[in-house]
Amino acid sequence: MSATESAERESGQPVLDPKPPRRRLHPAWIVAAVAFLALVGAAGFRAAPGVLMIPLQQEFGWSTTVLSTAVSINLVLFGLTAPFAAALMERFGIRAVTATALVLIGAGSALTVLVTQSWQILLTWGLLIGLGTGSMALVFAATIANTWFSKNRGLVIGILTAGSAAGQLVFLPFIAMLAQDPGWRLASLLIAAGALAVVPLVLKFLKNSPADVGALPYGETAADAAAPVSAEAPAAAPSSNAAVRALQVLKRASKVRTFWALVAGFAICGATTNGLIGTHFIPSAHDHGMPETTAAGLLAVVGIFDILGTIASGWLTDRFNPRILLAAYYQFRGIGLLVLPLLLSATIQPSMIVFVVIYGLDWVATVPPTAAICRKTFGADGSVVFGWVFAAHQLGAAAAALGAGAIRDATGQYTYAWFAAAAMCTIAAVISATIRRDAVAREPAPVVAA
Repeated sequence: MSATESAERESGQPVLDPKPPRRRLHPAWIVAAVAFLALVGAAGFRAAPGVLMIPLQQEFGWSTTVLSTAVSINLVLFGLTAPFAAALMERFGIRAVTATALVLIGAGSALTVLVTQSWQILLTWGLLIGLGTGSMALVFAATIANTWFSKNRGLVIGILTAGSAAGQLVFLPFIAMLAQDPGWRLASLLIAAGALAVVPLVLKFLKNSPADVGALPYGETAADAAAPVSAEAPAAAPSSNAAVRALQVLKRASKVRTFWALVAGFAICGATTNGLIGTHFIPSAHDHGMPETTAAGLLAVVGIFDILGTIASGWLTDRFNPRILLAAYYQFRGIGLLVLPLLLSATIQPSMIVFVVIYGLDWVATVPPTAAICRKTFGADGSVVFGWVFAAHQLGAAAAALGAGAIRDATGQYTYAWFAAAAMCTIAAVISATIRRDAVAREPAPVVAA
């Protein structure tokens, strides 16, 4: 007979069992929430070039190629900074790198209001904001997920990646309105304020690792933590030099075929999102007579559905083969780009709404499966490897931004750029579908003691 039953018999009254302890919110979710806000704050500039390009051309007379060059420098640095930022986060902590990145974005955007020469826009849009956004790139989401979460990593990466879309959604309509009246300078200051406003939250709540708060990663038990380390894709001992660490990882990853497949696919992903739609959709719509604020509203709708699509992609990545998901995402995107030139007009037609919804769902849905393949294939090096893959994403975006601007200046329209992008998406779908199955599905083998 239990002690509770004995007490009931003696007193004649039932004795209630004590309430179970209330479950506390795991600190990983607090970190993820702050990381989401940081990505929102950093995403303001992602919405800016397409909106501010026309006002800058009207005021200074700069060509589309000049402004596309500034965007291209930004995108190159956005990408090339990412793997080194991942290594810096390992060396100096997530909090310090993130706060510094937000300050760089805020400074670059605020200083833009002082530009009078084309080389100055290359410095602000290109150098400062490129370094800042590169340190807050999608590798930041992968680092948070891999450091703080043992389960639901795909879902977390999807949610954090959606933070960039949320930033575009929050800022884009306001930037478009301010660029019209009172002007693009106030729009630039809004972007700076959005980035700097998140810095205090990052310094207060964004902890570097679960060990800082005496916790284990979400979903990990004490038995899991004591388990032997995987023999698959072992990471070298961390280097005190972040640049050396990043380059060592690149050397190891470059010997694996899967790495190059991901690099090729993600380069095309960047070309067809940040490079083309993100930079040139609004100017292209303007060429067809659509007001800039209307086109900006369409991109904001892309941002809404991007949030839904990326979170759904994270959920799917936890359950299905990521290479098949990648192939499907790229092919659907290619179909959308193929028909886009037929949909652009002075007014919004139902067919354009369909395009915006589908493209939004697909916008960065490629991130969770790509990050999952990096993690499963390269183990502890996965976050830095994803940084290098993301660098290819931004190099592709930079090439597309510059190339589309040159095509517009040479032909007076963007049609050839859209068709070329559609063809590249088909190539990316084929490459993704042929990623080796064993590279994706292989489980870590336990280390056998000598």
